[in-house]
Amino acid sequence: MTAGPVDYDAELTRYSAVLRGAWAVQPHDRVLDIGCGTGQTTREAARMAQAGTALGVDSSAPAIERARKLAQAEGLRNVTFEPADAQTHSFAQGCFDLAISRFGTMFFDDPVVAFGNIARALRPAGRLVMVVWQAHDRNEWDVAIHQALAGPDGPLEVAGEGPDPFSLADPATVEGILRAAGFADIGLTDVDEPIYYGPDTAAALDWVRRFACTNEFLKRLDPNAAARALARLRDALAARMSDKGVWFNSRAWIVTAHRR
Repeated sequence: MTAGPVDYDAELTRYSAVLRGAWAVQPHDRVLDIGCGTGQTTREAARMAQAGTALGVDSSAPAIERARKLAQAEGLRNVTFEPADAQTHSFAQGCFDLAISRFGTMFFDDPVVAFGNIARALRPAGRLVMVVWQAHDRNEWDVAIHQALAGPDGPLEVAGEGPDPFSLADPATVEGILRAAGFADIGLTDVDEPIYYGPDTAAALDWVRRFACTNEFLKRLDPNAAARALARLRDALAARMSDKGVWFNSRAWIVTAHRR
């Protein structure tokens, strides 16, 4: 179990071993990491592809800059990072053996176009391995945050308009998108792992307050209602505190496919 301050990598620490097994990176593989953030998954793939390469792309330029610094500090020479939108970026066609993503593919404006672009970047029969959230009601962290924030002061739908982290929760939807984008042999495997929100309630509350849905909801409340919502959220986080920190149950799919 993890201890110490929380960030996105720490939150998803229990997924790391599961993902490494699913990737099955080979020593000479050329790996593309979609929505790589600060590059933890890209660096892990690069270590596995000792005689190959790994490229991480993300739409956040600050995240990419941080990823480059971390890779340099770790002495990795077979990894590169580029600020790019995987939906529109001009990847070299047929350049990669494997495309991976850790919760980085749910926010495309046009998922068929995006996955089609990723498919073209893969060699024929190249592999896609990504993890995406299952439905909202199967993820304790999202249910608890929504219920705590909304309470009697607002609607249960806290997130409102904006990117949907559960857009690839439905297996039939995922299969339809990937088939239309040029993939075959599509499979979904259930993953049931907890996620980490911090060493104590204060750290967990600080982490959750950084979420876009939290900020947007609180902005719609008057100061007194916002204070009550934060108190409910603090209580919800405290209820999940243990001697190993604040943890929530989560459910995800590992999605695998091959380029046709």
